[in-house]
Amino acid sequence: MTEAVISKEEIMAVFPTVQKTVADALGCDVEDIEIDVSLIEGLDAESIDFLDLIFRLERAFKVKVPRGKIIEDVRGDMSVEDFEQNGLLTEKGLARLREYLSEIPDDRFKAGMRVDAIARLYTPETFCKLVIRAQRAQAAG
Repeated sequence: MTEAVISKEEIMAVFPTVQKTVADALGCDVEDIEIDVSLIEGLDAESIDFLDLIFRLERAFKVKVPRGKIIEDVRGDMSVEDFEQNGLLTEKGLARLREYLSEIPDDRFKAGMRVDAIARLYTPETFCKLVIRAQRAQAAG
């Protein structure tokens, strides 16, 4: 997976809007939204909140984020079989996920991780990077 690096400056440029959007979507204070907090484990987000959050980010940044975009981007050109087997990430799939979610500490990635548990890793920074990728894709036409 060869992806253009997203700089800390780019992330910090969109973070205030992502931070406010996350707070609005989850009904909490903006101050509670730290860039590296787990949305599920730290802020009690649920899967339905992610749909709302994506919708709000699309409106705020005037971009389009297809559903399932993170997993699709992580998998890239890998076959489904190389990425996961029986709902569990393969070693290659886990390595790809670790590379894509570089903002997440290494100890959060476990061998035998379930694909449906990936969302437990998401942080506001994950969504900052998602917005930046969508902006880049839109600019590229």
